[in-house]
Parts: sequence; structure tokens; C-alpha cells
Amino acid sequence: MRVLIVEDETRLAEALVRLVAGEHIQADMATDGEEGLHLALTVPYDAIVLDRMLPGLDGLEIVRQLRSHDITTPVLFLTARDSVSDRVSGLNAGADDYLVKPFATEELLARIHALARRPVEFVHSNHLTFESLEFDLQTREIRTSEENMELLSPKESQILEMLIRHSGKVLTRRQLMDNVWGYEADVLEGVLDTYVHHLRKRLLAVSGPVIQTVRGVGYTLKKAD
Repeated sequence: MRVLIVEDETRLAEALVRLVAGEHIQADMATDGEEGLHLALTVPYDAIVLDRMLPGLDGLEIVRQLRSHDITTPVLFLTARDSVSDRVSGLNAGADDYLVKPFATEELLARIHALARRPVEFVHSNHLTFESLEFDLQTREIRTSEENMELLSPKESQILEMLIRHSGKVLTRRQLMDNVWGYEADVLEGVLDTYVHHLRKRLLAVSGPVIQTVRGVGYTLKKAD
């Protein structure tokens, strides 16, 4: 199962990622509305946990845009707004469930599992691009206009997918570990550097972009010089 958590309180968002990881659920995290919408439109999630009040686009607009694109991914609003009118507006916008903060973690997990059992219609491309790099998610092949091709391992592919989808942002080591290794992240902390090292070599082989290390934070994808 893979879920998206869109929450602008970073500590809460990270806590939710760790919570669902304990249930063997893979989670992506976004802390503003625009990033959340981008991920929700491009990644086939089983469920989305969405805050109502977000920087940029608010939760209602995100749900409206998803439904306008015929994406039926179940959405759970997680918010401090608890009036009847707030609940009604959220459900009318296209949300499937509504949970008010503060909440019991057991109830949140139960609702996520219930939503994820619903059938989802999602159309998305198997191809990602960054500058001149073309990345086929299905075959895990990368190539550029140079016509050289490299085949990525499954973990390398997941790391590159995250870096491309979050281009222009710095991904922390924890975000990468939680999203690529999920509940195993705590015991694989030293493995990330090895995979990034091999992925850098494969990108270099096709004259692709470079993975820049942001010391003390994590990694970001940059155009090759």
C-alpha cells in the first residue's frame, strides 16, 4: 500500500509517515498544497491524507482538481476544523472521509486501511523527464539525447523517481529512507549512500543530471554543468 500525506506541520507529517510505516505502508510526504497536488496527480496512491489549511493551494482545491481529472483516489481530510459546515464542504468537494484533530492513531490507521480497500481509477504516464533525461518507470531505463541507456536497480529507480518528482527541492535522508525502504528504514540507514553512489555513476554514463549532496540535509537533482 502507498499513501500520500499532505500536512504543513512538518513534525506531524513526519510522525504520520513513521506511524504508517509501522503498518508496512509506504508513504510520500508533502508540506504545501502545490507539491501535494503534483504528487497526487502523478503517483497512483491507494489513499491520501490531506490537511484542509495548506500553504499555496488549500485542501478543498486539491480535491476538486483531482476529481476534475477523474482521479478517484480516496481522500481523508485531517483537520482541526470540526464544524458541520466544514465537514459538508469537504465531502461535497469530493473527499471520502473526515477526521478531526486531535485524533486517535488507531482510528486514523483503521480509516486509511478502509479507504485503501476501495477501487481506484488512475491514469498516469510510465515516463518521467528531467532536462534531457528520460526515465521509463516500467522498464527502469534511463537515457538522454546522447542515446546511451542505463538500466537501474529497483531501489535506484525509486530514489531517482523521488528526486525527479521533487525536483527543485532538497529531499532529506529520512524522507528518502522512509519512502524507498518504508518500515525497514531504521535498519538500512547506511545503505542510502551506496545506492546514491551507484545512481550517480549511471546518470554520468548517460550524460544526465547530477545528484547534489546538501551537507547535513540530504540530496537534490541538478542539471549537469
